[in-house]
Amino acid sequence: MRENPLVLHVLGARPNFVKAAPVVSGLSSIGIRQGIVHTGQHYDALMSDVFFADLGLPEPVANLGVGSGSHARQTAALLTGLEEVVLEHSPDLVVVYGDVNSTLAAILVCAKLGVPTAHVEAGLRSFDRGMPEEVNRVVTDALSDLLFATSPDALSHLANEGVDPARVHLVGNPMIDSLFSALPKLDPAPVRERLALPERYGVATLHRPANVDSPEAARELVDAVLEVSNRVHIVVPLHPRGRTRLAEAGLVSGENLSIVDPLGYVDFLSLVRGAALVVTDSGGVQEETTMLGVPCLTVRPNTERPVTITHGTNRLVTPALLPSAADKALADGAATPSGDLPPLWDGKAGPRIARVIAAWLKGDNLSPAAQAVPPMRIG
Repeated sequence: MRENPLVLHVLGARPNFVKAAPVVSGLSSIGIRQGIVHTGQHYDALMSDVFFADLGLPEPVANLGVGSGSHARQTAALLTGLEEVVLEHSPDLVVVYGDVNSTLAAILVCAKLGVPTAHVEAGLRSFDRGMPEEVNRVVTDALSDLLFATSPDALSHLANEGVDPARVHLVGNPMIDSLFSALPKLDPAPVRERLALPERYGVATLHRPANVDSPEAARELVDAVLEVSNRVHIVVPLHPRGRTRLAEAGLVSGENLSIVDPLGYVDFLSLVRGAALVVTDSGGVQEETTMLGVPCLTVRPNTERPVTITHGTNRLVTPALLPSAADKALADGAATPSGDLPPLWDGKAGPRIARVIAAWLKGDNLSPAAQAVPPMRIG
């Protein structure tokens, strides 16, 4: 290993930025040289640039600007662009986050070039290979040298897949680090006023292929959301993916429904913090609502984050069951996480990851992750 090793972080979509910020900060605090590669998978300012500003991330050393496209076209562009960046910078370690196509492409490029890799958010499984993200998770974990798990169930999944436990570290959830850091700035009132929302409102985020890619699925989902909007005003910061299909299915602004552009990190979480209800098909939102105590209805048949159900405020629903589940959530009011919070979701995951990376770069022996971790009590 070089005397002054370089760590590159490959980021492609909004959740990647949120997870990376605490890791970048942790490595910076111990003097590790690093750089960010922004693939441009989320390519407009509202989907990426504002997140860099909100999270205090440094300017990228490379911005590939790959944009959208089919999985094959986008991944092919990512493979080509990332290979050039990795060859140019010769990193000692490449860190990838989550389960997006940028993550998969970076892992494949590094595996072919013999560059070591670390995966933050390793071991999550929905066991649904129909989800493109699930394929990305499995391949990424199979090829990573260091695997950072956010929850104990992830450790079990990796063990069942035969991953060497010496490569796996239970570190907590860096997305929660970012949330804790942002809490003092999360004020729903200015965002609600700017978007002309009533005092009581719900938030919906919808973009998963299974929900929006077919006209039939989009119509079923939109009908359910419109029915919920008869109970409470719904604001939808609409991801570019699926926007046209959802609009064709009838998801347009009306008396009880506000369709808005994607929001920055602080604005979006401020909106969520003040919501009576969140409807989502996003993974990260399930985690954030768990910590904020906001009722969350996830319109999916499964989740790779079951800890948000067992320890949090999340519930899986079908479109058909969404209106009745919303009625119950609205009647029950503010949610309380169930029992203990997930282990190590304490705002210190970034420094833990940084310490493991620093030790690995020095060649130190690392203890496996599967050690007893005491639960955190609420309150």
